[in-house]
Amino acid sequence: MTANPAADPPPMHPVSALHLRSYGPEAYTHAHDHVQVVLPLAGGMEMDVGGRGGEVDLLHGAFIAPGTAHTQAAQGDNRFLILDCGVDDIGTGGCERLAGHPWLALSPSTRRLLDYIELRRAGSELPPALTGHCLPLLLEALAVDAPVAGRLRRLLQRIEADPGQAWPVERMAATLHLSGSRLHALFKRELDTTPQAWLAELRLRRVIAALADGDTPVATLALEGGWSDQTTLTRAMRRATGLTPAAFRRGRRQRGPAIQ
Repeated sequence: MTANPAADPPPMHPVSALHLRSYGPEAYTHAHDHVQVVLPLAGGMEMDVGGRGGEVDLLHGAFIAPGTAHTQAAQGDNRFLILDCGVDDIGTGGCERLAGHPWLALSPSTRRLLDYIELRRAGSELPPALTGHCLPLLLEALAVDAPVAGRLRRLLQRIEADPGQAWPVERMAATLHLSGSRLHALFKRELDTTPQAWLAELRLRRVIAALADGDTPVATLALEGGWSDQTTLTRAMRRATGLTPAAFRRGRRQRGPAIQ
């Protein structure tokens, strides 16, 4: 019997979902009819989104609006959390705002959520309970997180280029021709953190990546990363991860290469 078109149900909105993916060096271009957000768990990746080049790394994700052509290519071990959803999940206004600024500066709370997902993933799969818990939180973050203001973004990029330099609040503020109090207010409004907390988190991520991927002595990493000595770095690592730098490095080597 031929189906009655008038009785057919209307098209369904895309079902929100989370996936783990890794990418290789072969660049390819494609588009899809739903929203896609690329969020970093390990490694980095160069992307072009609608003709805008950029990079997804531990501090930045990418927002891809429906129908937007995008290209990606990555080197080395990498892993990304892919969020597929419909426009209604984020809101038309939110999608328009994010599409205008596809490179997402991840807030500290979103970064912590991604670190939690990386810790709790089961190999190359996401347990259903983990997805059920984290998916609504990520959608909520995307709906309310605003792009980092232009002046602040330039400061962050300058610090990211050499975070081991001395970056007291006074120097950060002078770079933007602001007072220290105005700089604190700007960080609080745009990133929900303080300048020094943001810097400490950036430095620690760089050291953790170096511990996982290389053999540079811990004392060298400490001095190059902006700590006064190895003991100070060890205290920071233990507070953040529960492990010393040496123990973290041993644990990563015992786990072997990341599952792709």
